[in-house]
Amino acid sequence: MLRTGKPLRLRRLSLAGDDRHLFVPLDHSVSDGPVVPTGQWNDLLRALVTGGADGIIVHKGRARTLPPDILQNCALVVHLSASTACSADVDAKVLVGDVEEAVRLGADAVSVHVNIGSDTERQQLADLGAVARSCDTWGIPLISMIYPRGPRIENPRDPALLAHLVNVAADLGADMVKTSVTLPIDRMAEVVAHSPIPVLAAGGPPDGSDLIEYGAAVMAAGCAGLAVGRRIFSSPSPASLVSRLAAVVHGTHAGRAGGADSQANDMNMTNYSTFVAGVV
Repeated sequence: MLRTGKPLRLRRLSLAGDDRHLFVPLDHSVSDGPVVPTGQWNDLLRALVTGGADGIIVHKGRARTLPPDILQNCALVVHLSASTACSADVDAKVLVGDVEEAVRLGADAVSVHVNIGSDTERQQLADLGAVARSCDTWGIPLISMIYPRGPRIENPRDPALLAHLVNVAADLGADMVKTSVTLPIDRMAEVVAHSPIPVLAAGGPPDGSDLIEYGAAVMAAGCAGLAVGRRIFSSPSPASLVSRLAAVVHGTHAGRAGGADSQANDMNMTNYSTFVAGVV
C-alpha cells in the first residue's frame, strides 16, 4: 500500500497528540508590515515555543531565516498566499510559493488563503485545488484559510455561510480549515457539525474582549483549535498568553519549558456569545 508522509506530518501539527492545535500566524509582515523589530524576532519565536504553540505560520523567505534549534518543539507551516494592504483589491490573494519549496524548507504543512465572495474568487479556488494536488504528491498537509470577504458578502458571521465555506475547503482537498467565527459564538457548533475536516477558529473576539474566554467558547463549540496572531505577538508577554491559550486548547495548565500557569476558568458560553453579539 502506498504511504506518504502526510499522517506523520499531521501528527506533528498537534504536539500534545490530542488532535488539537494552537497556531500562531506570523505572515502579517507581508500583508501589513513588520511583526516585531528584526532584533526581537528570535526572542518572539522562543516565547511562542516556550508558551506551548503547536505551530507557527510564516512565508517562505522568513522560514529560511529560522534558527533550527528554536523550532525543535514547534511545527513549521509555510504560507503560500499573499496580498498587501496597499493593493487596489485587498481581498485578492495570489500564490507566491509552492509545495516543493515548502518541503525543501522543512515545512510540516502549508497554508493557502481564499476569500469567498471576492472579485477574484475563481482564481483563488483554482489555486487551492492546484496546491491540494501538490500536497498529495508530496505528502504534506494543507491548511485552507478561507473567509467570507468581498462585495457579495452580507453577513460574514452567518453560520450557514461559514458551513458552506468549510465544505468548500474540504471538497477541494484541504486537511484542515481556518475560518471566521459565527455570532453568536455557540452557533459555531453548527459549522463544526457540517465540516468533514477539523475547524480552526481564526483570530480573537471581534470586539477585542477577553481572548481566553473567547478561546474557551470556540473550543466548547467543537473547534479543533485556534489560530491567533496579532493578539499574541502584540502582547507584552507572548509566552504567558500562549501558555494560557494552550491550556484552553489542550486542557493543560502550563506551556513548555516553564511557561506561565493557565488562569483560564470555565465560563458560560451562551452568555459570552450573547455579549459579543450585542457589541459588534
